[in-house]
Amino acid sequence: MRRLIGLVFLGGVCWTAVPSLAVAQPTSEEDELAQVYGDKTTVSIATGTVQSLRRAPAVATVITAQDIANMGAADLDQVLETVPGLHVSRSNLAYSPLYQIRGIVSEFNPQVLMLQNGVPMTTLYVGSRGVVWGGLPVANIARVEVIRGPGSALYGADAYAGIINIVTKGAADIAGTEVGASAGSFSTRDVWFQHGGKLGPVSVAAFLRSGRSDGAREGIPSDAQTGFDALFGTHASLAPGRTSLGYDALDAGLELALGEWRLQAGHKRRTDVGTGAGASGALDPVGHVASQRSHANLALNDLALGRNWRLNLNASVLSYVQQLPAPVVLFPAGAFGGAFPNGMLGSPNTWERQTRLGAALVYAGWSGHQWRIGVGHDDLDLYRTREYRNFSLITSGPLTGLPIPTPSGQVELAPVSESFLAPHRRQVSYAYVQDEWSFAKDWTLTGGVRRDRYSDFGSTTNPRLALVWDASLDITAKLLYGSAFRAPSFDEQYGVNPVTAGNANIQPERIKTLEAAVQWQLQRSLQVGVNLYSYRMSDLIKTTPNPAPAPGASYRNAFERRGHGGELEWTWDAQRDLRFAGGYGYQRSTEVQTDTPAGYAPTHHLNARADWALRNGLNINARINYVSARARAAGDNRPPVPGSTTLDLTLRLPAVREGWDLSLAALNLFNADVREPSRPSAGIADDLPLPRRAFNLIAGYRF
Repeated sequence: MRRLIGLVFLGGVCWTAVPSLAVAQPTSEEDELAQVYGDKTTVSIATGTVQSLRRAPAVATVITAQDIANMGAADLDQVLETVPGLHVSRSNLAYSPLYQIRGIVSEFNPQVLMLQNGVPMTTLYVGSRGVVWGGLPVANIARVEVIRGPGSALYGADAYAGIINIVTKGAADIAGTEVGASAGSFSTRDVWFQHGGKLGPVSVAAFLRSGRSDGAREGIPSDAQTGFDALFGTHASLAPGRTSLGYDALDAGLELALGEWRLQAGHKRRTDVGTGAGASGALDPVGHVASQRSHANLALNDLALGRNWRLNLNASVLSYVQQLPAPVVLFPAGAFGGAFPNGMLGSPNTWERQTRLGAALVYAGWSGHQWRIGVGHDDLDLYRTREYRNFSLITSGPLTGLPIPTPSGQVELAPVSESFLAPHRRQVSYAYVQDEWSFAKDWTLTGGVRRDRYSDFGSTTNPRLALVWDASLDITAKLLYGSAFRAPSFDEQYGVNPVTAGNANIQPERIKTLEAAVQWQLQRSLQVGVNLYSYRMSDLIKTTPNPAPAPGASYRNAFERRGHGGELEWTWDAQRDLRFAGGYGYQRSTEVQTDTPAGYAPTHHLNARADWALRNGLNINARINYVSARARAAGDNRPPVPGSTTLDLTLRLPAVREGWDLSLAALNLFNADVREPSRPSAGIADDLPLPRRAFNLIAGYRF
């Protein structure tokens, strides 16, 4: 694989001997295209400063607000599915999204770092963006930046498989007032308001959205309780039944900008969120979960301290609460041989607060170099937990982990010693240095290293190197190396569960990745990017049985995985108003110990789309999404997860009056049966069915 990567990089050298078909030069026609399709030529998260996407020392994709509007997307997940090498899968609880980048798969998906305006959205309990995600609307998104590959040398923990940065709209992006509404299948409806303007010298951007949905109700023929019914000779299962995917949503955002200062704040609340296929893999048509996330970020950007020095300061706070309004039905009435006549009920709640302080100095006084030196400190505090339940678990003997009713048979507050997790606090201090060195004409070497020190598991150091060569006016070649880590979640370190116990001694997961990429402007209207990669993951955190005679299992650093693959991305402006774009990803990942497929991620993923902007104002967007069959992991003997092909079609209609923007989207137009893998432990034998054909109408008015 490394030899193949080297050949791709050297291929960029060979192309210098070939006359280019055309040289990309800015023209008035290209300016018109930028107005139609949006500008996506820069990226900010590759080095911490805005730079050309083509020359960025990373494999990156940028999706603009114009792209999002053209595809008629209503949620971030629809947008991310169009990124090559990234597939949006689902967990059984509330169908929370799992962003599988380059085949790196896990139950909660903590290996992907999501940022909002550069601030991490990671939560502490399971290390993901939160067990109750509930979607993210796109009306207030200016652009989405995605890096595939490691980024811990700059961003620290969890920038492991990749980074997703959501940039919200500022005053200049909105430039006025907009109101909008949408309605669609499954009784889905949204309304929103956003405004961008000036309040004296201060630029102000505000956003408010309210929405709700009954959610798709797809059929589940059997669930985890079906298996227990066979064991106990009961008929308690609610399967065959249907998924529960409704929600109520409230989103708000505010941005104030004055000179180099910027204050951004947001609130995301989800209530009455259905449990999907059930919190424990047993259908629960009445239970609901909820979460709320509030964050604020104060930043000082690029303050000139002299001729060659610039200062960046950042302070942020994030509050996240997972508070279930009532205990969730883990297993239905009559479960476990009738031991639970009212059902087995549980309600894990968490409260956390994260405070982050960071500073970076940029120095450009050394010819050919741009240095970035940063330090920071994070205070990560899961300060409160609470669990109501009507059961306890046997903690010893051959029946360890078996639930038994509380003495009263009623829901009670679990004792702290038996609760799923006690409060914990984590302190992180870090420092990094990065140099962008233009050591010769058309050559840039970006090197960096970051060291993080954690209060609970020690230190980790992660370097990266990126060589970028402008081989000609229309070809750029890149050779990239980086390492990254994923910090253990609090559940993996401190969870209290006799079936799967936390382990305070585990270390972070690690990955080392080698990549080669070529970006080629074949013609003025045709751009192609191709990359190959190889990675090796070590110290993977998984549950393994405790040594005999101890019962149960614990989290341990017990596995390694290797993977390789490639991605292809293209944009072709066939005519001034007709664009074809898309991406293809191929990957294979293997468990080193067993030499078997890691499973659950597609080997092939193709997303192709066409945008046709007609002269009468009508825009037609068609998208084909192909996801190949997925192998199971070792020990899961079910047949492979079937592949699927879907077609989405969006019409942006010409405005009846000036200021209006109307679109009609048809998702999964041909009603394909699409399924995402379920884990064997979830008990959903036939996997997780996704919504069939759906429609969505969006109307916005700007004044």
